[in-house]
Amino acid sequence: QVQLVESGGGLVQAGDSLRLSCAASTRTFSRYALGWFRQVPGKEREFVAAISWGGGTTYYADSVKGRCFISRDNAKNTLYLQMNSLKPEDTAVYYCAARSGSAQQTQQAYDYWGQGTQVTVSS
Repeated sequence: QVQLVESGGGLVQAGDSLRLSCAASTRTFSRYALGWFRQVPGKEREFVAAISWGGGTTYYADSVKGRCFISRDNAKNTLYLQMNSLKPEDTAVYYCAARSGSAQQTQQAYDYWGQGTQVTVSS
């Protein structure tokens, strides 16, 4: 089992930056590929970014490419999402997820999920 806890969300203005964190409770953190997804009410959860177990491979949704950066610290069992130049359309609940194997861009591929952290970007 892997427990994931997100933090770092909040209310910011357009153009601001935020760094989300996701702390994992597992001794085998480095064996998992990790991802960030987001969801707004009434819409499906959508892919944001993913990173391989070693951090050497990353994927981004086109909507965040160049503004958001995923990283991980395996020594701290923590996943990050640095979000810059935030836009109102980035407003959503952000979830981190973990899976054994390679990094994937579909939510169905992930086995473990956090509870989410709210990000609200005002215009």
